[in-house]
Amino acid sequence: MEHKEYRSVNKSVRKKDSMQLLLGKPVYLDDIVPKDALTVKILRSPHANAIVESIDVSAARKVPGVVDVYTWQDVPTNRFTIAGQTWPEPSPYDRLILDRHVRFVGDAVAIIAAETEKAALTAQRLIRVTYQVLEPVLDFRTAKDNPVLVHPEADWFPPCPVGGDNRRNLVASDVSSDGDVDAVLADCDVVLERTYHTKAFNQAMMETFRTYTELDPYGRLHVISSTQIVFHCRRILSHALGIPKSRIRVEKPRIGGGFGAKQTAVCEVYPAFVTLRTGRPAKLIYSREESQIAGSPRHEMEIRIRLGADRDGRIRCVDLYTLSNTGAYGEHGPTTVGLSGHKSIPLYTGNLEAYRFGYDVVYTNLQASGAYRGYGATQGIYALETVVNELAEQLGMDPTVIRDKNMVREGMNMPAYYNEPANACALDRCMEHCRKMFGWEEKYPVRDMGNGKVRAAGVAMAMQGSCISRVDVGSATLKLCEDGSYNLIIGAADMGTGCDTILAQMAAECMDCDVDDVAVFGADTDASPYDSGSYASSTTYVTGKAVERACAGLKEKIRSIAARMLGCQPEETVFEGKRVRCIDGDRSVGLEEIAYRSQSFNNEAAQVTVSHSSPVSPPPFMVGMVEIELDKETGLVTVLDYMAVVDCGIPINPALARIQTEGGIVQGIGHTLTEDVLHDEKGRPVSSSFLQYKLPTRLDIGRLRVEFEHSHEPTGPFGAKSIGEIVINTPAPALTHAIYRATGVWHRELPITPEKIIRSTVNP
Repeated sequence: MEHKEYRSVNKSVRKKDSMQLLLGKPVYLDDIVPKDALTVKILRSPHANAIVESIDVSAARKVPGVVDVYTWQDVPTNRFTIAGQTWPEPSPYDRLILDRHVRFVGDAVAIIAAETEKAALTAQRLIRVTYQVLEPVLDFRTAKDNPVLVHPEADWFPPCPVGGDNRRNLVASDVSSDGDVDAVLADCDVVLERTYHTKAFNQAMMETFRTYTELDPYGRLHVISSTQIVFHCRRILSHALGIPKSRIRVEKPRIGGGFGAKQTAVCEVYPAFVTLRTGRPAKLIYSREESQIAGSPRHEMEIRIRLGADRDGRIRCVDLYTLSNTGAYGEHGPTTVGLSGHKSIPLYTGNLEAYRFGYDVVYTNLQASGAYRGYGATQGIYALETVVNELAEQLGMDPTVIRDKNMVREGMNMPAYYNEPANACALDRCMEHCRKMFGWEEKYPVRDMGNGKVRAAGVAMAMQGSCISRVDVGSATLKLCEDGSYNLIIGAADMGTGCDTILAQMAAECMDCDVDDVAVFGADTDASPYDSGSYASSTTYVTGKAVERACAGLKEKIRSIAARMLGCQPEETVFEGKRVRCIDGDRSVGLEEIAYRSQSFNNEAAQVTVSHSSPVSPPPFMVGMVEIELDKETGLVTVLDYMAVVDCGIPINPALARIQTEGGIVQGIGHTLTEDVLHDEKGRPVSSSFLQYKLPTRLDIGRLRVEFEHSHEPTGPFGAKSIGEIVINTPAPALTHAIYRATGVWHRELPITPEKIIRSTVNP
C-alpha cells in the first residue's frame, strides 16, 4: 500500500534514552533515589487460606536497626483494588493493606521497616505467627459456588456491576451473542467441540517491582515507582491510605520492563504506609522470588469452544466460553476475560452467521493475576486459532486457505467486536506476504530428517485493539521554548517501549523540526496532563493523537503571536517550521523571536494541552508462521524459523515496531514451550525462581523475521494503530499446530513441554 513520505514519522529514529541506558547511567529507581531510606520488607503467609490468630512482633522490634513492625491491627480498614484502571474501576474492592485473613501462599502478613536490609530480614525471621489454617480452593474448575469462600467478608464491594458475587466466589460473569447460535450449529456440516487450558504465566521483566516514598517539603506523600500508571496509582494509594489525592504525588523514572505487570500497584502501598507512619523515606524492592509468587501474572483460563463449519471450510458459528482464574484477589479479572472472546471471534467475521461468548471469573487461593501483554486476547486466540487449525486438518484443507475464506477484511463490521468497523485491515495481505516470505508451500509438508527428527510448520493469525474505546484518555502538553525548541509533557509511561521517542517523532513531524528539538518529560501526577497510562496498547494511538492535536493548537498560538509582531492577521500567516511568514510578502519572523516575544507583554501562552479519547479501538492484525524441528526421542522442540507480518497501520518507528514484535514472539514461544507455573497440593508455588521457571534466551530461538503491511487508520495519528500487545498472540497456536503436524497429537494445554510430548506419543 502506498503511503505518504514523512520527515520524522515512519523513520527508525534512535530512542531518546538509548545512550544513557547503553552507558549505564543512573536512570532506574534504585539508581536515582536517596540511599538512606528505610528498608521495607514483607512477611508472607506460608498458607493458601488461613486466619491470623495471633502475631508476636516483640522480638522483631528489639532487633537493632528495626524502626517498627506493622500488622493487620495497625493499618487502615478501607478495602481497595490495586488494578490500574479508569474510574469507576471494574475490579472489586477486595483488599486491605494487611488482612487478618490471608488468601494465598505469599500474601502479606506484616510490614517491617528497618535502617538496613540485614536488620529487616533478621526481624522477619523473629516474627511469631499462629494461624488457623483453612481449607483452600485451589482448582478453579471447582471454585464457582464452592462451600469454601475466598472472600466471605461483608464489606466486599464491586464499584461496577460486572456480574460478581463474593458469596459464589465469582468476580464477574456475562454472556453476549449475535444470531441464533444453536440453530446455526445444528445446520453445520462439521461441529468441533474442544477445551483448551492456559497457565498463569509470569511477565518476568528484568526490573522487579519497586517503590520509593518520602514526604516532600509541604508534607505531601511523594512516590517514585516503577509503574505504568501514575494517575491510577495516586487514586489507589488515596483509597488504601485514606488520605486525599491532593496530598499524593506519583512519578516514574525509567522502567526496566513491565509487560502489564506494572499496570497493577503491586508494592506501592507498603512503603507509602511506612513513610506516613514514620515521616521517613522508605524503599521496597521485591526480590525475584517475590515478583514470581506475589506479583501479577497472566490469568489462567480454560476455554471451551464449539465451532460450526461447512465441508468447504466456511466457518459459520463460534460458541466460546471462558473460565478465568483471578486468584485470591480480583484485579483485572472482569476485564481480561472479555478479550478472550471479543478479540478472537472477530477474526472470523467473513462468513460468521452467529456467535456466543460467555464467561465466569472465579476466586481461588492462588496468587492473584493481573495484566500481561495480550490481556486475555492471548488465551482466546490460542484456543480459537488452534480449533481452526484442527478444523483445517480434519477437512484436509490448507490452514492458510481456510483463513483466506473466513478472515475479517477491510470495510467489514465486526459484531463480536462491539460492532466496530474494520476501517483499516491488511490481514489478507499479511497472510499472503507471510506465506511467500516464509515459504509455506515448501515448509508445510512434514519432513522426516532422519535420526528421529521431524520438521513441520504451523500458522496462526491474531488481532488486538488500540485502546479501550470510549474509556481511555491520552493527553499531551506542548510548549515553545525561547530557543525555538519544544517541551512535550506527557502522562503516558515509557517502560522500554520507546513511547517518549515515538511521541517526539510525531511532534517533530507536525512542527517541522528535528526530533532532537523535542524534549520529552513524563510521567508525574503534579506536572503531567492526565493520561490513563501505558496499557491497552493505547499510547501511540490515543496519546499520539493528543500530540498531533496539541501541535495543531500550538501552531495557531504561534501564528497568532507572530501576526501581532508582523502587523497582520493570524489567518494571513503561514507556519514554516523555523519561521512564520506573512502570505502577502516577504515579511517573516523567526521561531526564537516569537518565543521571546511570548515572554514579554503577552497575554497568550505559547503552549497547548490537549486530551484525546476515541469511540473506537481499531485492531492491529498479524499473521505468524513457525517451522520447528521435533526430536521424537526426547520431545525437544527447536524453533528454526519464525516469520511474522504485522498490520499496525503506519509504523511510526519501524525499528522499535520490529523490536516490539520480536520480543512478543519470544515471550509467546516461552509460554508455549518452557514456562510453567506449578503449585504443590497445598497451593505453595514451585516455580519461584528462574531455575524452575524457564525463560527462553536468544540461543533458544532460531531465525526471527518481521515484516509490515501498511494500512491507514483514519482515526489514528498519521494512520497508526497499536503494536505493543498483538505480537505475543500467534506463537502458541502456531507452535501447537506445528507440534501436531510433527507428532499427530493435538496438545490443548500450555505449556507443551518435552515430557508432555513424549507421554502423548507413547500413549496417544
